[in-house]
Amino acid sequence: MRVRLLILLLGLFMLSGCGVALVAGGATAGYKVATDPRSVGTQTDDAALTAKVKLALLKDPVTKARKIDVDTVNGVVTLTGMVETEAERRRAEEVARKVAGVRAVRNNLMVGHRSFGRSLDDKLLTARIKAKLIAEPGIRSLSIDVDTVNGVVTLTGVVKSEEQRRRVLEIVRTTKGVKRVVDNLTVEP
Repeated sequence: MRVRLLILLLGLFMLSGCGVALVAGGATAGYKVATDPRSVGTQTDDAALTAKVKLALLKDPVTKARKIDVDTVNGVVTLTGMVETEAERRRAEEVARKVAGVRAVRNNLMVGHRSFGRSLDDKLLTARIKAKLIAEPGIRSLSIDVDTVNGVVTLTGVVKSEEQRRRVLEIVRTTKGVKRVVDNLTVEP
């Protein structure tokens, strides 16, 4: 547990050293693959699908994909972030659904504007949540993606059991600054 927290803290404080960040990033990615309950093949398929959806959003003249986060678990794509209009929100979902291999789309995009200060608050809140999850014994924190927009936290990923899912949700809901939690967690079969 302390080792995982140490790795996180080192990664956060050494982002200015590209070589160190690259090595730590590679180690983290390897750890994530090893601890993710999905098969390596499924993880690879999901990563490829995420890339295809991001590319499709970038190519689309309506969406502003730079503000859209895309996560994929078992072929289910989750869109999070902030867009300027409802039309852009709908279009992003439409574009994602058309990508071959996408089983379903969870559209958690919010319409509006996020100030720089709010964006920074969201990043700090995400970091606090990730640190709490890493410190929690028995939780595969790297199998859980945490996205925060205007205090609304979206959780996407795979957990071992319903009990673990409840624990993750409790940790996130009780974190100061969280307005609402969107639960896109999947319990592994």
